[in-house]
Amino acid sequence: MIVDGMSTPLMPLAEAAETVDYAATAFLILCASLVLLMTIPGLALFYGGMTRTKSVLNMMMMSFGAMGVVGIIYVLYGYSMSFGSENIGGIIANPFEKFGLAGTDTIINPFGYEGYGNIPELAFVGFQLTFAVITVALISGAVADRVKFSTWMVFSALWVTFAYFPIAHMVWGGGLLSGAEGGLAAAVFGVTDGVANVVPIDFAGGTVVHINAGVAGLVLALVVGQRIGFGKVAMRPHNVPLTMIGAGLLWFGWFGFNAGSELAADETAALVWVNTTAATCAAMLGWLVVEKLRDGHATSVGAASGVVAGLVAITPACGALSPLGSIILGVVAGGLAALAVGLKFKLGYDDSLDVVGVHLVAGLWGTVGAGLLATSTGLFYGGGIDQLVVQVLVALATLVISGVVTLIIALALKATLGWRVPEDVEIAGIDGSEHAESAYDINSRGGRMSGGPSAAPTGAPAKNLEGAQA
Repeated sequence: MIVDGMSTPLMPLAEAAETVDYAATAFLILCASLVLLMTIPGLALFYGGMTRTKSVLNMMMMSFGAMGVVGIIYVLYGYSMSFGSENIGGIIANPFEKFGLAGTDTIINPFGYEGYGNIPELAFVGFQLTFAVITVALISGAVADRVKFSTWMVFSALWVTFAYFPIAHMVWGGGLLSGAEGGLAAAVFGVTDGVANVVPIDFAGGTVVHINAGVAGLVLALVVGQRIGFGKVAMRPHNVPLTMIGAGLLWFGWFGFNAGSELAADETAALVWVNTTAATCAAMLGWLVVEKLRDGHATSVGAASGVVAGLVAITPACGALSPLGSIILGVVAGGLAALAVGLKFKLGYDDSLDVVGVHLVAGLWGTVGAGLLATSTGLFYGGGIDQLVVQVLVALATLVISGVVTLIIALALKATLGWRVPEDVEIAGIDGSEHAESAYDINSRGGRMSGGPSAAPTGAPAKNLEGAQA
């Protein structure tokens, strides 16, 4: 049972009396819808605007594809594997216990408080489904412009099964990285009444979502290899307004992501909302200050990226910090992420849309920063070093587990299906080859308004509506 949102083990969930808390249920369904908005269209627009014109549809399709694949798998066995009651070695739950969501037509009480927070288990299922979807979709930004869509779809199915579901169970489902009696934290600092003396803090997904996706993006970028012309040819975002709209939708939806993880509309959810806002504002400013000092300009893409870095960093810590602590966490996250995105050019890995710099770095800082700034157990609040040690151990464990699993999957797919599109396709653009479409019809196609064949002298170049040569 949990007493503090998703920062403590969720399972086994207690079956509640047959009275639904309609406010908590409505709150959770609304928050699940907000998280879905984060992927489609939020992330699709954010990533799509940052790619080049010739591959924007492919980039957006990777988010849509992840939604299709993960949504089905979660219903089949993903929920059971993450939150089922039959624990297997602290790594996964039995995927067949609730296969196809069998036995989820009950009312549950995730808080364990009599008469408060009773929700249909299916509401919790829907909420968690959207988390799994966006985690997979986040990885796609690391390999933009160059991978086969079919391989990406197979990777999505394999990775969510062997990386996401196990880590979700380990952190939130009472497994090895939770505060459960048999977990890592309990082994280090002991147990009282079946719960670790120092419970890991991951309120809404610093480890499960962002470190997990960030290290997967790094591994995938290394296995797939650099884009043609990386470091030599300018690969600028083709539509910055789309990216900024996407960032705004991500910020809006993130309130469902973070506040929804409290699973009820209470005082903790209100604190989480304020902390999420404060940290994100601070991170955006932190990123822009670094840009201004380093490059002489504060850019729109920097503002959008700073927003996401702040959202990532506050995610694990949002229920444990004060608003002032959230500002400190956020401004550091924005500055660190702004500096980290340049590492790919120094180290030679082609993380196309800065999944590593934003999600991995900010996710690590947010997870570790909770051990410093948590108001009850943080080092800076007199709580000693124990919480910080646990946060570091859990973050490192997530890095290793996700990194190794991703490497195995990525190499297996490279040897079988292959990751890369042909070189000529990459140069011409993936959209036409992979999807038989283009995002923008910028060429003259004839007709009266476009200046058809009769509108120009023989041999004269056709022009588009703006007068430029087509």
